[in-house]
Amino acid sequence: MDNTVAALFDIAEELALALDAMTFAAPVAHVYNPLRYAWAPHAEYLTRYGAGHKEVVLLGMNPGPFGMAQTGVPFGEVDLVRDWLGIEAPVGHPTCEHPKRPVQGFACRRHEVSGQRLWGWARARCGTADRFFERFFVANYCPLVFMEASGRNRTPDKLPIAEREALFRHCDRALVAMAEILGVQRMVGVGRFAADRAAVALQGTSVTVSMIPHPSPANPAANRGWSQLMEVRLAELGIALPGG
Repeated sequence: MDNTVAALFDIAEELALALDAMTFAAPVAHVYNPLRYAWAPHAEYLTRYGAGHKEVVLLGMNPGPFGMAQTGVPFGEVDLVRDWLGIEAPVGHPTCEHPKRPVQGFACRRHEVSGQRLWGWARARCGTADRFFERFFVANYCPLVFMEASGRNRTPDKLPIAEREALFRHCDRALVAMAEILGVQRMVGVGRFAADRAAVALQGTSVTVSMIPHPSPANPAANRGWSQLMEVRLAELGIALPGG
C-alpha cells in the first residue's frame, strides 16, 4: 500500500475512534458514521485516489443523506461514484438507523444534487477521474451525519457549543494531519462553513485557505449554473483548472 494512503487510513481510523466516544443531545436523535458502516467504499476511494501529493483539496462540511451517507465517498452521488469514480463496494448500516433515512448503499435511487454538480463538473472538465486526482482531492471536514427525530438533517454548526467545540477539535486535528500527509498547497472550502473551519485549523501552516460557492440547491446562485460559478471562482483564486 502507498505510504500516503496508509497514513490516510490511520487518520480516518483515529478520527472514527474519537467520534465513537462522543454523545450528542437532543434535538440530535441519530448519528451516522460512514467511516464505520461504509468503510469498504471509503477505503477504495482513498486507495485509488489518495496516493501522492495533492495541490488542492476541495473540502465539504459533512456527508449528505444521499451522498457520502450512502456511498462512503465525499459528495458521493451514487451514479457518479459507481460510473465515473469506478467505486462500488458493500455498505452496511449505522448503529441506530432512522426509518425515514435508510442506508441503501449503492442501491439508493435518491440523488445528491451537490454531488451531481461537483463530480459532474470534474468529469466535464477532466474527462477521467485519474486526471482530476492528479492535482485535486475531495474530503469532508466532519464525517458524521446528524439527524433530528423527524429525520431532518442537522448541520455541525447547529450543535450546542460544548458538543461543537469537542467535535471541531477532533476534526481539526484530522484535517491538519491530512493536509500535511498530502502536501496540500490550497485548501478550498466548499461553502462558508468548511472554509472557516479550515482557516482555523490550518492557521500557522503554509496552506492557503479560500472558498468556492456551495453546489447545494439551497444556494440560489448554484441553481443558476454552479459549474460556471466554479470555473470563475477558481480562476479568481489563481488555481489552474483541473485538466487545463
